[in-house]
Amino acid sequence: MSEPLLFTFGDPEPVLSGIIYDYLGTWLTDNGTYYAPPVPFKGLARLLRANAYHGPAIEFKVNQVMRGFKASRAVSRRTMHAGCTDFHVFYNAFFLKVRNHFGEVVGLRQLPSINMRRAKATGVYCLLLETGKVVTFEPDEVLHVKNYDVCQEIYGLPGYLGAIQSMLLNEDATLFRRKYYKNGAHMGYIFYAGGQLDPETQTAIKERIQGTKGIGNFRSMFIHIPNGKEKEIQIIPVGDFSTKDELEKIKNLSRDDIIAAHRIPPAMACLIPQNTGGFGDITKIDEVYQRNEVKPVQELLMESINEVLLPRDWVTFDTGSESSPM
Repeated sequence: MSEPLLFTFGDPEPVLSGIIYDYLGTWLTDNGTYYAPPVPFKGLARLLRANAYHGPAIEFKVNQVMRGFKASRAVSRRTMHAGCTDFHVFYNAFFLKVRNHFGEVVGLRQLPSINMRRAKATGVYCLLLETGKVVTFEPDEVLHVKNYDVCQEIYGLPGYLGAIQSMLLNEDATLFRRKYYKNGAHMGYIFYAGGQLDPETQTAIKERIQGTKGIGNFRSMFIHIPNGKEKEIQIIPVGDFSTKDELEKIKNLSRDDIIAAHRIPPAMACLIPQNTGGFGDITKIDEVYQRNEVKPVQELLMESINEVLLPRDWVTFDTGSESSPM
């Protein structure tokens, strides 16, 4: 029995009031074959395209980890890149163990995390197919690399979940601005004329207003009404395309939340500094980032993968240290 294709994160709610983290946990699906992940994997995948920051931040983090990778006979760069991407999106990575005639693991092949599930039996994993069928692997045939979650031990859990509402808010702000513009609410003003204008003058004014599109737009217009009274000509604003929905403030605040959730220094996140001093020495910032964020992920991948490989096939990362591979 396959999982439904539809998903939802629900309405915006504070974390501590219940909603998101109350539902985090693992349970067997209706067929009793495998455990459902704490959060929908398909939902996490769709978040990659929700705004201009989250997806590129994931790609940046993957590139940072991969730039020190040294391929081996057992694990190619392409396999590691796919697994590393899955790990940063879902914090779960799955690899199929390739064995020789002696039962030794001589290679690893990446399995798509979005369709992988932990089976009820210990050490057994399932692959969900588009046809609705479930492929069950033999025990100890799949390597599962995950981070630690304090709520359960079946799956890893992303650390950026707290920024989901900011990701969706950033998307909503952009979509609102597009709809606002396309619906014509940015028309700007109502030209009200209450004076004694003859039909020829009215027609001339209408043509001049309609002709403000394209070349020559935003030009001023002079109108003279003999013996006119105050407020017989009024410009009544309707929509303010620049400030009404405070798009810039919303975009900036939600962007900062997303970048902070990924723990990427602003200098390395392609952000424009808001002060004359900038973000500082990018070389030193990169050194600190490599030591505090990239190296721990590389060591986790090395330790998890090399535990199942022969020493001759160990994968290594250039972590800047003299220590031997794990």
